[in-house]
Amino acid sequence: MNGYQNVLRVTIMGLVILEVTVANPFYTDKWAVHVEGGERVARSLADKYGFVYLDQIMPDYYHFQHRKVAKRSIQPSNYHHKTLASDPNIKWLEQQVAKKRIKRDIHFNDPKWPIMWYLNRGSGLDMNVSHAWRMGYTGRGVVVTILDDGIEKDHPDLAKNYDHDASYDVNGHDHDPQPRYDYSNENRHGTRCAGEVAAQADNGVCNVGVAFNARIGGVRMLDGDVTDSVEAQSLSLNPQHIDIYSASWGPDDDGRTVDGPATLARKAFYDGITKGRDGKGSIFVWASGNGGRDGDNCNCDGYTNSIYTLSISSVTENGNIPWYSEACSSTLATTYSSGSGGEKQIVTTDLRRGCTENHTGTSASAPLAAGLIALGLEANPRLTWRDMQHIVVETAKPYRLKASDWVTNGVGKNVSHSFGFGLMDAGSIAALARNWTTVPAQHICEIRSPDHNRIIPTNGKITVPLYTNSCQGSASHVKYLEHVQARITMTSSRRGEIQIFLTSPAGTKSTLLAKRVRDTSREGFNNWAFMTTHNWGEFAEGTWFLEIENGASSFRPVRLRDWVLVLYGTERHPWKKKIPARPGRAPPTRMPIIKYPSHKPYTTRPSTTSTKNTNNWPSNRKIWPLYRKYWNPFLQNPASKSSTYARHKSHHAPHPAHMCVYETLAKKSNISALQYIRMIRPNLTAGKNYAELKEWTLVVMGTGTHPMKDNHTPTINTGHAFTCAGIKSNGICIECKPGYFKLGDGCVAHCPQHYFGSVEAVRLVSPNQANHSRPLVRTQGICAPCHSSCLTCRQARMEDCFQCSDGYERKNNLCQKKMIWDFLDPDVMKHLAWAIILCIGAIILFSVLFGLLQARDHRKLCWSAKRFYIPDLAKGHYNGVSRTSHDDPENLSESGSSRSSGSARTVSTDSQERV
Repeated sequence: MNGYQNVLRVTIMGLVILEVTVANPFYTDKWAVHVEGGERVARSLADKYGFVYLDQIMPDYYHFQHRKVAKRSIQPSNYHHKTLASDPNIKWLEQQVAKKRIKRDIHFNDPKWPIMWYLNRGSGLDMNVSHAWRMGYTGRGVVVTILDDGIEKDHPDLAKNYDHDASYDVNGHDHDPQPRYDYSNENRHGTRCAGEVAAQADNGVCNVGVAFNARIGGVRMLDGDVTDSVEAQSLSLNPQHIDIYSASWGPDDDGRTVDGPATLARKAFYDGITKGRDGKGSIFVWASGNGGRDGDNCNCDGYTNSIYTLSISSVTENGNIPWYSEACSSTLATTYSSGSGGEKQIVTTDLRRGCTENHTGTSASAPLAAGLIALGLEANPRLTWRDMQHIVVETAKPYRLKASDWVTNGVGKNVSHSFGFGLMDAGSIAALARNWTTVPAQHICEIRSPDHNRIIPTNGKITVPLYTNSCQGSASHVKYLEHVQARITMTSSRRGEIQIFLTSPAGTKSTLLAKRVRDTSREGFNNWAFMTTHNWGEFAEGTWFLEIENGASSFRPVRLRDWVLVLYGTERHPWKKKIPARPGRAPPTRMPIIKYPSHKPYTTRPSTTSTKNTNNWPSNRKIWPLYRKYWNPFLQNPASKSSTYARHKSHHAPHPAHMCVYETLAKKSNISALQYIRMIRPNLTAGKNYAELKEWTLVVMGTGTHPMKDNHTPTINTGHAFTCAGIKSNGICIECKPGYFKLGDGCVAHCPQHYFGSVEAVRLVSPNQANHSRPLVRTQGICAPCHSSCLTCRQARMEDCFQCSDGYERKNNLCQKKMIWDFLDPDVMKHLAWAIILCIGAIILFSVLFGLLQARDHRKLCWSAKRFYIPDLAKGHYNGVSRTSHDDPENLSESGSSRSSGSARTVSTDSQERV
């Protein structure tokens, strides 16, 4: 019994020591000391009291150490502290306490986690996933399914998160999506995509999924004949259970195919966004395509070109456009993937319970996007399919993505055909999703152009304007744009030579279709809907311009038979940032108007029951504080003690810093700690202990005037009245408002082609000009001309081109004039080259044969000079030479040369005799 008691005592003492150790800080053997007079004075004081001078912390603050004090102690060294404090030269001192600080890096024991560069390298280069994880979002409660060639449901990194209800084998007509195994592992695609989304974290296996607590399913539908019914069945699988469908497939990326969903698949998409997720809409994530090498354009892919899908492209680890990437105006955003040789690829699960570091292409980008969206859905499960598209647009980051076609649309959003609105940001998605308000209902406005049956000649172009009031006065009125479509019907003898551009009333130009050199089809386009996201947020009303170009290699003119402009958006602004109201500009001595509910301190007693209202302050817990102002000595200006605000004098700051401090007189108010916790984060829990609020202080810091001049709300360029800060009597604009550029006699929101945005100094006319020693000058934006070789540029030099003008091409980072053969079609060049080679070969062969024949006739070849000596025994001659008794082979060989001439003559004589 005594043994058990001793063990119990030791255990209790250990727990007490542990509690004391955890609760109390550790005091070190170092002090921070404030001493005036410099380092020499500090060193002398340290020596005087037995301390060691270590170094300077900051001006007049020094680091001392006492060697006879324990390096870590739960008790402060009062003796040495008081001894040092007794010196009048020491203004302040403090024994330093060892504080516990945790590195906020996230570490997992999964073996491939250290090389998952796209999730853990920081510096804004990893899609900010760790920030969303720190906020507590890991995809829990969200269901994602991979539409592909199956999923290895028993993979050790997927088994825990596998969802049977989100899986089906469409090819095999059963509920087992296990892929078909073969020697080449060709059906590994779906398993790889699934691991990117929901591979289990911290289990010591392979990699970490972006949403590692999400449920993951798979649909086996690519390992067989893919028909319209197969696609529709896959897209409509269990839409009330599945939140996100991820697809990394589409029509052939060969640069010549134009194809999209057929009747049943289109219905599945529409039913998904209208009925899925209890009416909030299924979310479809699609890879934009890998046909970059073949010059393909993803606007010819009806899946990525759909308004119902989030089309995702790729960017390499160095921020470059991958060689396989397709550029098009329907791309919404981008995530990381593989690049050229030497650039890293994506780490994920692989077939046969394996792991790979070599997942590539936009096939890897779409699942990453699906995982990021899952984090946003966990933060706010009420988001609709359009809410999620808005959030992705608002949070995508264009920084460090290298493309020459970045433009700023009419509301200040940066957008590119290669990257959409930029790299997806998980932390921003989750933060914005948390407090998101559902966007207004979608309106659709269709305007058919009256200008049809237009002819575009070979190597020519047309521009078709179309004005719209965006269906004002009807239930279809669209004021704020989301997606824009141009449904076009046209004929062509060579479809790949056609280029189509659409320019919005705000001046944003989208490339709906780029030239595709491999597309030799004569079919043209039949009511094909080209879609752009580049006008997101712009006003819809105004004149739109459709521009169509027909290339030089087209055999016949192109005929534009019909086109319809389709505007998708809302009548009301889809969302507003909640910005706290600020008081108007007022004299510095005037107090801001603050209404107090009561000036009587009010305290409450803790209640025995807790409130269920977690969104608002409980009605039975109100505390009305009484405020009084006091001065902060660090910010007070002695010259203006009567001022309500303390001013900080600075010759460098454009505005004086202001500080308004209020101290509450409400003290000893017993508040339930549980209520505070619930008010801040509803899903947290706490104990039932109560904390006593003794005193609190509200400190408000800011400026007396608005720190930013003028209003920076994006505006649309609709005339001088809205864009010019100063207009002459003749209507010429002399100065532009902030955010606009001076061009000619007016102002524009964006500089056109052949110009770049720059600044110039503007001399201001002031009624008090005579009182100034210098003229008043400020800068304004202007559109300066690019070099003649540049279509778009960043400066006026020829080496600063982004895009080259017509007749120029980029060589050695310069736009240089094209040679004549640069204008020829590659197929024509190939045929022409073969024709030239055959012609040259024929000429060479003819020349050789002709030369040989000529040489033979003139006896200049060795074989033409040879004679065959045939004996004529009847005449007693040897090749025309009379043979005598003394002729023998030795004599013939020795006098051969003299005989040759004689023989020739003899032969000639013999010939005459035969005649």
